Amino acid sequence: MAQAAAARLCYGDHFGLREAPFALTPDTGFYYQTLSSQEALNVLLVALSHDEGLVKISGEVGTGKTLLCRKLLAELEADGRVTTAYLPNPLLTPAQLYASVASELGLPASDGQAAGLVEALQQHLIALRAAGQRVVVCVDEAQSMPDASLEALRLLSNVETEKRKLLQIVLFAQPELDERLAGKALRQLRQRIGFSYVLQPMDYPTFCGYVRHRLHLAGQRGAALFRPAALRLLFRASGGVPRLVNILAHKSLLASYGAGLTQVGRRQALAAIVDTEGVRRPLPLWQRLLLCLAVVLLCGLCFWAGQRLRGAL
Repeated sequence: MAQAAAARLCYGDHFGLREAPFALTPDTGFYYQTLSSQEALNVLLVALSHDEGLVKISGEVGTGKTLLCRKLLAELEADGRVTTAYLPNPLLTPAQLYASVASELGLPASDGQAAGLVEALQQHLIALRAAGQRVVVCVDEAQSMPDASLEALRLLSNVETEKRKLLQIVLFAQPELDERLAGKALRQLRQRIGFSYVLQPMDYPTFCGYVRHRLHLAGQRGAALFRPAALRLLFRASGGVPRLVNILAHKSLLASYGAGLTQVGRRQALAAIVDTEGVRRPLPLWQRLLLCLAVVLLCGLCFWAGQRLRGAL
């Protein structure tokens, strides 16, 4: 919120923006449907409609897992037949996990004993199912959850009637969770995951659409704010990762505003890239020239070797 307010004060009027287009807070109002995010959402909705107990969505840092989680929660809550629980903090003991789920589902506070909580949860889930409600629990940053708590989640997903699951669980995690699931300790949890999907970074056309979409929602009208050369630089530097795109685009706008410009050019994009950790920085001019020279020499060597070989034959 503070970042959005700061951005409005800094360059909102200058660029004709009502709000910050590239705030880092996951905001479903700025959700942009990429091929990968739509496929992931489809997997989730299909899996949940078939009463799959455990579903997993993984992706690298910044690929939009939390935003997708909130989008899913919004769609499920709009359905009216689904009760949801959201666990943003994965650093929970099994007892704390059960207590958090119970609290999210509206159960009164208990003595915190795991056995008593599980029994109370089971009775509550049966009552919700009898009332025509499905229950979905979304766990964010699941790769940080202790093994014992992940095992507690698996046991919780076992709560069922003769015909269907009473609770469905969606894990949103970085690839580290996949590495842990490959181990022996969590093999039972791995076998219970019915559907999974890996979020991918954006390609260049999607990246351009993403930037335009967020600027449009923020109120931008008229000429494009980012020149094509700047967009190409920002795409290469970010690798199409939404969080990095937001950081670089925001800094580029700040640089252009500071210079009194109405568009982001190559120079402003480079300034943003140099100021940001964890992005791919373009090679200096001398290195690019050296690389070109090496390619020319290699091509010449291959041509010479081919001529020698044909002469020998």
